[in-house]
Amino acid sequence: MDMWLGAGRELVAIPGPTVVPDRVLSAMHRAMPDIYAGELTDVIDEVFDALPGVARTASRPFVTISNGHGAWEMALSNTLSRGDRVLVLECGRFGTVWGEMAQFNGLRVEAVTADTGRAVDPAAVEEHLRRDAQHEITAILVVHVDTASSIRNDLPAIRAAIDAAGHPALLMVDCIASLACERYEMDAWGVDVTVAASQKGLMTPPGLGFVWAGPRALAAHQSADLRTRYWDWTSRTENGPYYLRFCGTPPVTHLYGIREALRMVGEEGLEARWHRHTALAAAVHAAVDAWSTPGGLSLHATDPAERANAVTTIRAGAIDADRLRSICRDDAGVTLGIGVGDVAGPAFRIGHMGHVNVPMVLGVIGTIEAALGAMRAPTGGSGVAAASAALADVL
Repeated sequence: MDMWLGAGRELVAIPGPTVVPDRVLSAMHRAMPDIYAGELTDVIDEVFDALPGVARTASRPFVTISNGHGAWEMALSNTLSRGDRVLVLECGRFGTVWGEMAQFNGLRVEAVTADTGRAVDPAAVEEHLRRDAQHEITAILVVHVDTASSIRNDLPAIRAAIDAAGHPALLMVDCIASLACERYEMDAWGVDVTVAASQKGLMTPPGLGFVWAGPRALAAHQSADLRTRYWDWTSRTENGPYYLRFCGTPPVTHLYGIREALRMVGEEGLEARWHRHTALAAAVHAAVDAWSTPGGLSLHATDPAERANAVTTIRAGAIDADRLRSICRDDAGVTLGIGVGDVAGPAFRIGHMGHVNVPMVLGVIGTIEAALGAMRAPTGGSGVAAASAALADVL
């Protein structure tokens, strides 16, 4: 007898937009207030005061009404000039796309590209920068965790490589997939610009981008000729009416939502959040390792030290990844992420970032294992058992 088992609350396990907590949804469910005075101004002040701590920086934040791509453009336009050379460090899809935006905006782009399944090699970065004896490269763009490949770059090692080369380029880091999930220390790691967004680890619907600008980035801003009125940091100064921070009408409901999300981050504590994501990621990685078999599933990130704690990309081998995702979604109520970029073929992704816990992760793993069984797909062992054993060590 055919049965449909997907009744109940759907579990969306894609790497963004992520699960929005009920507290955040409730905070956003409100009528429009007076945007010039009253409670909203206090909400905005609380958000701007809390944001530096999430990125571990003393630098001021800028908030865009956009997704992460808008924050990318804000970072580029406020610090660089037409014809500047920028170095993009690629280990997946999103560093490449940031570079494409830079090229479109009149910058000269070159790249250091990692081997498939690996993070960027800091030694290759140092070598590339040493060849730039005239220091024409103005900025280095790198993604902390690439959402497509699920690979985490070693930012302290990249910073050390830049310093070893004696190069003055600005270091710009995309933390869209990692902020509030992975350890990130903007000031301690010598990052000049940090870019993030609301829809992943910060547990708020898409619509807010964040840019933290360090002292060297603010100095570069003074001579940047890519500046446009909407993105301009000077126009968004806090030394004036608060609504200048948004270049006009503020994103009211998103501000209430992100305030509640930041309160939740503060209540849990960043260190505790990092520990939680590390433990849940270890369970996912253990499950895939248990399933792995020739012609079957395998982790895309080949070095365990380079595997992200926020998202996992899984190569499907000869298994029909589209059918697997379809069974999980249509028959069981679990939505998995598609493969994108260089792993757009037979692959899928599990997002385990933000508002996630043990039963959610085990539910996703168990559903995948049941779907694999329904497909008579080859597996090396039980991913559920392996994930449970990994979690038993930290419970």
